[in-house]
Order: sequence, then C-alpha cells, then structure tokens
Amino acid sequence: MVNQYEDERAQQVYCIIDKSRNMKMPFNGMSLMDYAINTSLAISNIILKKYDQAGLISFSDKIGTLIKAEKKSNQLHKIIEALYKEKTGSLEADFELLYYATRKLIRRRSLLLLFTNFESSYSLERVLPVLRKISKFHLLVIIFFENTEIINFVEQEVTDVEGIYYQTIAQKFLNEKNQMSQLLRQYGIQSIVSKPEDISVSTINKYLELKSRGMI
Repeated sequence: MVNQYEDERAQQVYCIIDKSRNMKMPFNGMSLMDYAINTSLAISNIILKKYDQAGLISFSDKIGTLIKAEKKSNQLHKIIEALYKEKTGSLEADFELLYYATRKLIRRRSLLLLFTNFESSYSLERVLPVLRKISKFHLLVIIFFENTEIINFVEQEVTDVEGIYYQTIAQKFLNEKNQMSQLLRQYGIQSIVSKPEDISVSTINKYLELKSRGMI
C-alpha cells in the first residue's frame, strides 16, 4: 500500500527530443540535438532523485524512442542506452504524430519537456495548434535555443553602414525569439529560451521551479 501511494504521488516527467533536421545546427562542435540529449540525461537523473518518474520520447517524421515514465532502479540505465543510439534525421518533425503518441502513451497529466528549435515565428505558428492540443492534457514546456553566433555578432562593435545594416537584421532575429516565447505564454505554454551551453541548468531550474510551485 505504501509503494502504491508513493507511485501515485510521484509525478511523471517526460523529456521529448525533436531529432529532425532543425536540430542538426552546430554550436561549439556539438549539434543542438547533442545538447538536448545531454540535458535529458542530466534532468532525468534529477527527476529520479526527486522521486518522480522519468520517461523519454524522441521523434522526427516518425516516433523513435518510447520509454514510459517510471522510477525503477534501472530506469536511468534504460534512458542512457536509448539516448546513446539517437541520431538526427533529415526530414521535418511531425508534431501531429507526437500529439497522438502522447495521447496513447501518457495516461495522466504529466510534465513534458520538449526540446526543439524554431528559427522563425512562422515555423512556430505552423505547429502552434498542435502544441496547444498537447498542452490541454499536460504541462508543456518548450525548450528552444538562442543562436549564439548571432548574439556574438550583435555584440561586436561596427562602424560602417554595411555592418550596422547586418547587425540590425541580426537583432531582429534575436527579438523574434522573445516574441515566440511571449506567443507561447499567451496560450499557457511554458518556454525556455537559452544558449546551448546553458540549456541543462535552465531546464533543471525550470523543473525545480514548477515542482516548488506545485504545478506538477
């Protein structure tokens, strides 16, 4: 009875990794998917130490890994083995397929940490209806990446007209990331926009924040 009570209290947390071509973009010798994999491993370890249940889903144009959220002694090992085999694909991500997979696999309200990448508002708006459907059943956190190369370019000192022109365009790209985050917030969807090297710390802090607020 005690074990059953503890299982019911434990919250289900899924790391969901988009492994489509959008995640191939390189930063400091690693792809965005590499950063997502490393973060998923780190956060899964924290989740299990907090006595919650960790699960994993990967997808692109089709569903890849499906590991049901549990807190068994070998759960982290299962996640590590699955993450080791993951590779990025060459096609676009099918978010509609992800929606049906979550409906079939995840039977109760859970925290979903979705690692993906949107480089424009248009790309987000295309899948926003599906994200909203997922968020009706789960606490959804979209985790996407700042382009550090653009940030570095914007911070450089320029003196010629051409440099100012390109910096202005680059600044618009950075502002668009913030606008995407605001758009998600309007529909009750949490988000993290972070530099790739900071994504693990940002994700762990968000999980701990949501847990302390009783939202999961």
